[in-house]
Amino acid sequence: MTTGSAPQPTDENLDETTRIARDLIRIDTTNYGEGRSEGETEAAEYVEAYLQGLGLKPALYDAAPRRTSVVARVPGRNRDKPALVVHGHLDVVPADPTNWSVDPFGGVISDGLLWGRGAVDMKNMDAMILASLRDILDAGQQPERDLVIALFSDEENGGVFGSHHLVEHHPELFAGATEAISEVGGYSITFNGQRAYLLQTAEKALLWIKLVSRGRAAHGSRYIKDNAVTKLAEAVAALGRTDWPIRLTGTTEQLLAEIAAILGADPQQVGPDELAIATGTAAGFIQASLRTTSNPTLLSGGYKHNVIPDTAEALIDIRTLPGDEDAVLARVAEIVGPDIEIVVMHRDIGLETPFSGPLVDAVVETLGKHDPGAPVLPYMLSGGTDNKALSTLGIKGYGFAPLKLPEELDFPAMFHGVDERVPLDALVFGKQVLTELLLGY
Repeated sequence: MTTGSAPQPTDENLDETTRIARDLIRIDTTNYGEGRSEGETEAAEYVEAYLQGLGLKPALYDAAPRRTSVVARVPGRNRDKPALVVHGHLDVVPADPTNWSVDPFGGVISDGLLWGRGAVDMKNMDAMILASLRDILDAGQQPERDLVIALFSDEENGGVFGSHHLVEHHPELFAGATEAISEVGGYSITFNGQRAYLLQTAEKALLWIKLVSRGRAAHGSRYIKDNAVTKLAEAVAALGRTDWPIRLTGTTEQLLAEIAAILGADPQQVGPDELAIATGTAAGFIQASLRTTSNPTLLSGGYKHNVIPDTAEALIDIRTLPGDEDAVLARVAEIVGPDIEIVVMHRDIGLETPFSGPLVDAVVETLGKHDPGAPVLPYMLSGGTDNKALSTLGIKGYGFAPLKLPEELDFPAMFHGVDERVPLDALVFGKQVLTELLLGY
């Protein structure tokens, strides 16, 4: 592929949403986790300057050196209504350029797509938020209600230096807010010839754990039964291969019923996994929402080929259904056995909100105007968002970053994947839908 060498359009030829998203992608905000990051300060300052240019008064908040979030309040027409938090995050996961077709931080535009780390997760939505505000304010209009615009740092590390820091130390920023919108929802899927939109009304709980095994240090040529690496490998394999049972919640039951209706299938006769798989690329998210998942993500141990180490460690990313965290931890202990220490590195709650109410109605109505005949379905995100932190303030969060996508694009695979990209016309669609929602709700 020669995408990286394609001529780049000038700013005059770009929609504002695309230009902002491209600029943000070109600011490397890689978050390696556990406090290691390139930092979000330059990206936050870019957003600060943009908001100031709209006549707003944003403020920067540092949870640690270079871990910067930016927050601004936009006055609404009806200040008696509760405020709405519209938020995104500025950090991205690492990208190995040797695996990409383009420079992951080049903000390359080619084939009608914007390529780069953050094009989907989630500098696209950050750009939609800013561009929507420009459309509203430049026209001399106001949103219907107060908006709290928050672009957080550190979401990819559970929000320790971002959303969680702000709700703990600066809760006044969110005063009067009762609802929030952000990633990961509002995007379209197509199956059985029908385009539909997924609105995220729930998300799984988060358990990041470390497994630690200990044994006897010795020369690599010795006959040693008490080998820390062997014990860890057995525990990791057992946990990674665990097939957690399906457990449906109100959200997933409703989603599967809607999928079955589109397919013309009987949900009593077709199993949950089969219904999820029938959605095509969306199955990447939907299947994982039907059960707990436990994926090993990092192994470490030893320091030389001929030395048996006395300690070995593994990181496991566990996502449970809301409320199942303690039961899953107990089951993990049974699976890995008593010789393995379990250290909880980070834990956060799951969320589930009914697919009903004025905000949901407004989302459904707005999408219906821009894509008539496409139903909106509730779903549970298999990952997590900064809505977890906001929920501690009583703010109900939804995933709504609207994108009308081509059927062939495997959108779920773009999250933390290689060659992350988003169609330019989807960014324009998202800005238009978001602008109408903010003006009317």
